[in-house]
Amino acid sequence: MRRTVRGALIALRLFPFLWAFLRDRRRFLLLGGPAPRTEGHHEDRARRLVAVIAGLGPTFIKLAQIFSARADLVPEPYLSTLGTLQDQVPPIPASAAREVVEAELGRPLAEVFEEFDDEPMAAASLGQVHRGRYRGQEVAIKVLRPGVEEMVTLDLDLSFRLLFWVNVLFPTHQVRGITNVFREFAVRVREEMDFRSEAENMERFRRLFRKEPRVRAPLVIQGVSTRRVLVMEFMKGTKMDRLHERFASGELEFNDVMERLAELYLKMMMLEGFLHADPHPGNLLVDSAGSIVVLDWGMALEVPRWTRDSILSVALAVEREDLDGMINGMYRLGMISPEVARGDIREAATEVMRIMERARTTHRERVQEIIQQAWDTFYTWPLLLPQELVYFFRAAVLLEGIGFRYDKDFN
Repeated sequence: MRRTVRGALIALRLFPFLWAFLRDRRRFLLLGGPAPRTEGHHEDRARRLVAVIAGLGPTFIKLAQIFSARADLVPEPYLSTLGTLQDQVPPIPASAAREVVEAELGRPLAEVFEEFDDEPMAAASLGQVHRGRYRGQEVAIKVLRPGVEEMVTLDLDLSFRLLFWVNVLFPTHQVRGITNVFREFAVRVREEMDFRSEAENMERFRRLFRKEPRVRAPLVIQGVSTRRVLVMEFMKGTKMDRLHERFASGELEFNDVMERLAELYLKMMMLEGFLHADPHPGNLLVDSAGSIVVLDWGMALEVPRWTRDSILSVALAVEREDLDGMINGMYRLGMISPEVARGDIREAATEVMRIMERARTTHRERVQEIIQQAWDTFYTWPLLLPQELVYFFRAAVLLEGIGFRYDKDFN
């Protein structure tokens, strides 16, 4: 019964948008040209779509956030409007959070923590964080929302059934790409709902960067961290987008912070092959000593050596203006479907090469503009970005956005 009701709710709320998108392509679905639409029409529809997604709950909120980084699959203004969807939802009652903690640890909360603040510091779609004290140490206690695992599983099952028919009826490269995003999300969201995975990610980052004294991640408190409860040291600091006063006072030096932040993500991506996959200013702090603190390790990406080598080979081919070498690397990365003829892809690859050439020679375009131009090409042609590059580009745009916030001439 629950499956039927939930399926009907999702269908009723999303079907009008699916119908509208189909008519954008063909006015009479199977015949005719695209229906005439103004930019204002699309902006209004995008706002309504975001409101509907927010009302559908955690699964669709998390999915929307992923799609907000996929300009190769989602056009404007939907892309930027999805990016406004915040992972902020009403917190669960303190009593429910306490019940989760006690059920996971098998004893009364007061026997474990000296303090537990009932008012959460942050509430997101999968969990929320409370401040507390454990054995004299100030800690952050992350609690999984009750029932969220069952809801996500149900939503994904219903979504895959719908996607099957969409793929049968509309077998475009965008639809295939959307389906791949759902498949990848199904794996990653299960990892994100298992806090043991997040704990392992933090410990791995701490090991990899143990010789970097000015880069930190929270220490996991063992013995009281489980699948649904994660206890870690409480990290104090200033959010990366709120450093104006510290820069103005001379306490921090702008170029030093930005260089270390850029170097950190380059090392994670290309050297260590282990990338923090949820970069945004709220997850990046600068502590009192000037160290960069990376929070929220629910999403981390493994970047295999062959992927890093292939990315490097594409970059070198672009630098040499070697079109065939670039196309070969794109095939290796899975950016081009095997059934697409090589001749058909040369024009798209040539356009990407032109974008990179303009970026090298003009020095006027921002990273965000360059990436947007490349994504527009990917959306138009049968090209798909590998997830590793999606998250790395997302980090690049974030870093530039932070720098641009403090210095309008930041390059």
